[in-house]
Order: sequence, then structure tokens, then C-alpha cells
Amino acid sequence: MSKRSGSADLPLHGGRVPAWLGQRMTRLGTVMAEAIVHHYGRDELLRRLAHPFWFQSFGAVMGMDWHSSGITTSVIGALKRGLNPLAGELGLQVCGGRGSHSRRTPQELVQAGERAGFDGAGLANASRLVAKVDSAAVQDGFGLYLHGFIVADDGKWTVVQQGMNGESRRARRYHWLSEGLTSFVDAPHAAIEGRNEGQIVNLADRRAAASRRAQLDLLEDLGPDKLAREAVMLAWPASPRGIDDRAAVEPMLPDLVLPDRHELRPDDVILRRLHGTLAAAAEAGPKDFPELLMVPGVGARTVRSLAMVAEVIHGAPCRFADPARFSLAHGGKDRHPYPVPTRAFDRTIAVLKSAVEKAKLGSEEKLGAIRRLDAQARRLERDDTAGPSFSAFVAEERRRSQEYGGRSVFGWEPGPADEAAAGSAG
Repeated sequence: MSKRSGSADLPLHGGRVPAWLGQRMTRLGTVMAEAIVHHYGRDELLRRLAHPFWFQSFGAVMGMDWHSSGITTSVIGALKRGLNPLAGELGLQVCGGRGSHSRRTPQELVQAGERAGFDGAGLANASRLVAKVDSAAVQDGFGLYLHGFIVADDGKWTVVQQGMNGESRRARRYHWLSEGLTSFVDAPHAAIEGRNEGQIVNLADRRAAASRRAQLDLLEDLGPDKLAREAVMLAWPASPRGIDDRAAVEPMLPDLVLPDRHELRPDDVILRRLHGTLAAAAEAGPKDFPELLMVPGVGARTVRSLAMVAEVIHGAPCRFADPARFSLAHGGKDRHPYPVPTRAFDRTIAVLKSAVEKAKLGSEEKLGAIRRLDAQARRLERDDTAGPSFSAFVAEERRRSQEYGGRSVFGWEPGPADEAAAGSAG
């Protein structure tokens, strides 16, 4: 039986990720993936990518807008750019993507199969079936526009694909995991991420098996032309209220609903977890982690980002109920919750990359230090460590943004002197 991991709803955003952020997302996403594979193996990375809450947290910790549908496109793109050159080493390849890239998925899978020795043609058919199920068998009003297929050298895979509903300006993300998959049309999804926008026809639901059989019988008895005429004469019964199909199918699974608003608010994060991270960064700074001192400029601000990155690498599924919290590591490109602190971002990448490279050579000290940082944050969280209010924390980040190399799609953040000069000129 395949695994389901919940659902969420994302506002549909346009625009592009600026190059300065996209390059950093590629570097950080790649080295985080390497760390996960090193600690837990390729199968675990595939499971994480099939978990919609973890996936959203992964994108948020990389500086992408915390609630945006654009996380899907940017994360798949970052992993494709970063992991594919390492395919021979890690045994992972990312195929497909958005728009025209999605249509090249079958060809890319065949080529990957020739390199690694798995049945690429068979997985190309799996890719087509996955797309057909989410576009035809699940008729929920969302048209697919992105299809990412992450495959390991042993033929195991995860698919992340996304559809949009232009009228509601919402996006829905669908997650598939090959582990335990026995049927493409009988409850195959690892998760479907998105809020119901009306009545849903889901022929991939396990309870629809009789309907699928009946449709084949009708097609055989009546033929396609007569069946189409009969269908026109039938009126679809109106629902007295919006039917949330997921509520019946997945009553015990968490439902993440991300709002249209851009600003991050205190109730979007679990504050005690944030306080645990801040306390760990203060107590476990470089003075207690000499393994981190090899990277110039590492201080408490960088260690705080590292603690959040460490949680995404090591955290259990229950840790990602509030993916917005992870945007507090490196901000967001639209200045929510604050501009991207590029200096801290670069040092985070440098520390983690150095730790992974050392671990490849058999030295686990630096990578172990990052893992201990996550453990210490969780211990301090259990102790109900006090900390600043959410508003005070964000205000301090904004105040020091220029010092941290703050940048957004609107440009570099000005310092106090620049703002005063602009005010007097006005």
C-alpha cells in the first residue's frame, strides 16, 4: 500500500526567481541532499521529497517565498541543476520540470536508465501514467504544468507535479512515491497538496474500483459514440455544499492551508520551536563548536541558520507542521519575513559544504557538529526556553538587514544612513 502524507493549498504566484537566489538555492539544496543521503541513504531522500510538508519546509529554508506555489518549481529546478552533475556519485537524477521540460521527462528517463542500468523505458511509461492519473483520473479543476521525476539508480522514484486553477489563483501539488506502490489507479498518491475548489471526480480513489470496472463495461456495451450521447443527457447533481473529498478519504492526515497574504505572522510558526533554535544558536555558537571555526565569519547569526537547516536534514515528519518557520533561516526574496541575508546564506552553504566534503573523506566531526546543533535545539525546546517575541525577532532582522547583506527582488537593503539621506532628499 502506498503512503499518503497530507495535503496543502498554495497561492499561485508568477514571476521568476532571480539568479542571485537561484544559484544559492542550487548550492544549498544540493549539499543538504548530499547530507541526507550520507546520513540516511537515497531512499530517505525520496521519502522526504514525497512528503508535502517537508518539501515546503525545504523550499522555505532556501530563501524562497514561504507560502508560494513557486517553491515547487524552484526546488525541482535547483535539485536538477545540482544533483544531475553528481548522478554518478549519488545515484540520483532529476528529470522533467516545468512546461516544455516536463515533456522531455520520458526521454530523460530512458537516458538515465542507459547510464544506471534500470528500465528507463518502463519508468517513462510510469511517468506518463502518473501525469494521466493526476490530469484525467483526478478531475479537481487543476491543470498540470509541472512534472518532476526524481529517480535513483536502483529504479526507485518520487514524482512531484503541480497543477493550477487560473480562476481561483490557487495551485495544487501532487506527490507520488514508488515505495509500496502496487497500482497506478488504486490510491497511488503519497500526497495530494491543495484545498478543494469544488466537486472532485477522483477515479484513482480505492473506493472507485467498481466505477472503473463499470466504465469499461459501458464502453464495451454501448460504444464510445452512444456513451457520449448518454452522458450529455445526464445532469450532474448539484452539491448543497462544497464536498471536500479529502476529508472522507484522508480523515486522519494533516491539512496545511497556506494563505494568500505575503506577510508572515506569529500564528504561522510554532514559537517554542523557534525559541529552541535561537537558544541553541546562542549556547552552541562557535566557542562550543570548534569544528565550525574553519569557515571565516561564522557567528551566532550563521549558526542560527545552520540550526534550521540541520532540522530540515534530521527532523522527524512531525517537525514540519509549520513550514513557514523555516523561512526565518534565510528570509524570502519578496522581503517576507525579511530580506534574504546573503552573507549568512553564503556562510551556511560554506559550513555545510565543508562538513559534507570532510565526511566523504571519513571525517565526521563537522557534520556531526551540525547534527548535535539540531539535537540541542530540540532539547532546549523541551525545556520551554524563553525567547524574543516573533515581532521583535523579525524587527531585529530587518534592522540589521544591510549588515547581513540583505537582498530581495527590490534590490539591496539600504542602511540607516541611506534611509536618512533618502528621507531628507524627499
